[in-house]
Amino acid sequence: MRCKMDCCGMTDVGRVRETNEDQFLIADLNKSMLVHQTSLSQDDHTRLFGGSQGALLLVADGMGGHAAGKQASTIAVQALEHYMLNTMPWFFHLQQSQESDLQDELKSAMEACQQSIELAASARPEQRGMGTTLTMAYILWPRLYVVHVGDSRCYLFRASKLERITTDQTMAQQLVEQGVLAATEAPKSRWSHVLWSCLGGGSRKVNAEVYKATLTAGDTLLLCTDGLTTHLLDDELVPILRQGGNAEEMCRRLVAAANDAGGTDNITVVVARFLDAKQQEALAHHARAEETAATNGSHAGKQMEGELAAVGK
Repeated sequence: MRCKMDCCGMTDVGRVRETNEDQFLIADLNKSMLVHQTSLSQDDHTRLFGGSQGALLLVADGMGGHAAGKQASTIAVQALEHYMLNTMPWFFHLQQSQESDLQDELKSAMEACQQSIELAASARPEQRGMGTTLTMAYILWPRLYVVHVGDSRCYLFRASKLERITTDQTMAQQLVEQGVLAATEAPKSRWSHVLWSCLGGGSRKVNAEVYKATLTAGDTLLLCTDGLTTHLLDDELVPILRQGGNAEEMCRRLVAAANDAGGTDNITVVVARFLDAKQQEALAHHARAEETAATNGSHAGKQMEGELAAVGK
């Protein structure tokens, strides 16, 4: 990565559900070298790693009941990890002529997830029909590629404006596109959570969509499951993101806002901030302030312990 990335993911069961069927993943992509023998002194390190060449972010929202939803989202993430590591060529330095190859590979990764879910479902009749959404961002700075199945979303927050990159694969969205339903009515429609496309779910065809964009320093990416967007419209996400702070603080605010609004579903968010020089300095200052506060708090705690011990005597 040629731009410093501050990234955090968070998942919460919400206030209604008993189990959490969501998953998320944040990963660095880098080259490594396994040294078997050498006359050089390597300080006992047999594996050498290069710097980060890219990043992988994803969220998945399982469905199926009886723990099948959690199983489906878990299988999808694990299958994707396996495909990325063992099958897909890594495009560290992408050229324009390779863009279509990368997009095909991202779709193939989704098909591998589909096959893994189908195989698991066929082995356990009680889990047939289980499925999951999956939205993944593949970042080769400054290029962003998003591959998407279902209704989990990816947003780009730039210059205090929020752009939804993905399109929900729901019946409500189809009705909007056909002019039957107004866009403002879609979130409250009974069709808003009826998916026409997902991984698994009894469907044998994967309808993966790939989006691409160019990132700039100062951008923020948000990936989320519908536990967030069921309760918060796009316009309501903007002031939360505008508050700034580091990625972890943003995640906490988003999850808390969804819970405060009802928390009827599992809530999962991944926030990635691509920091310009000013933001990097602000983040470093914030980290130093937190460290100082923690140190002062520790000293105060020890002082209080001493005073209580003296009182006890």
